Amino acid sequence: MVCVDGEAEPCYKIAYFRDMSSRVAFWEARQACGMDGGALLSIESLAEQRNIENLLQELRSGAVGGTGTSGIADGDYWIGLTRADAGDQNHPENTNTFTSCPELYRWTDGSVATFRNWYFDEPSCGGEACVVMYHQPTALPGLGGAYLYQWNDDRCNMKHNFICKYEPESHLVKKQARRPGGRGPEATVETVKVPYPGVKEDSPDVIITGTSGMLLVYVIIPTIPLLLLILVATGTCCFQMICRSKPRTKTSVNQSNLWISNTPKVDSMEV
Repeated sequence: MVCVDGEAEPCYKIAYFRDMSSRVAFWEARQACGMDGGALLSIESLAEQRNIENLLQELRSGAVGGTGTSGIADGDYWIGLTRADAGDQNHPENTNTFTSCPELYRWTDGSVATFRNWYFDEPSCGGEACVVMYHQPTALPGLGGAYLYQWNDDRCNMKHNFICKYEPESHLVKKQARRPGGRGPEATVETVKVPYPGVKEDSPDVIITGTSGMLLVYVIIPTIPLLLLILVATGTCCFQMICRSKPRTKTSVNQSNLWISNTPKVDSMEV
């Protein structure tokens, strides 16, 4: 987690997947941030936009990150902006036809900021209702310039990286809870500051998520109920098989023979 302006301001976490097949859809990214105590990135001012740009630039250069690599490469990032009718696209009669498309976009964390940083001729609307921040440094520039840091609406089921945002009270409580005795008011919090511009050699690392970075969130936790169900079913089947394959006891056989031996035997029949 990176706190650009100190612990009294929002902090950010970059989820970057080098393997494109590991990237996630909008709703998965939103859920992942929520489970971690944050929300998909909302950008409320030009200053905050510049902070995010600077952070991505430092990660791209490899100056921060601590992964032993040259830094992040191409890959857009989901941010928490989505069209108000995104969940009702199959019923256009329920939408407000008198509101222009750009005005329908809202931040998923409830923010009401009007700041926008759309790429040229975006948003295109239609079936594209969720928003990414461009990060394609190797792509040739288009009519709106380089595909870097501007916003574009995309289909919500597309797979991208994402950025989470944590409000001050959120990451303070989270870090205090991790400290021994951190529940008390005297607990302090260490934050990570990324210097701009330029980064010193001893700058703290920014975690870049690899292929297995979200394994716990997307694979292990959702499958725990299924694993428990399989375990119970397997135990039940094994118990039934053991009961069925158990041979009759010697006592039961002797009891059967004893019953037969007590039957009166008729040697002859009198006329």
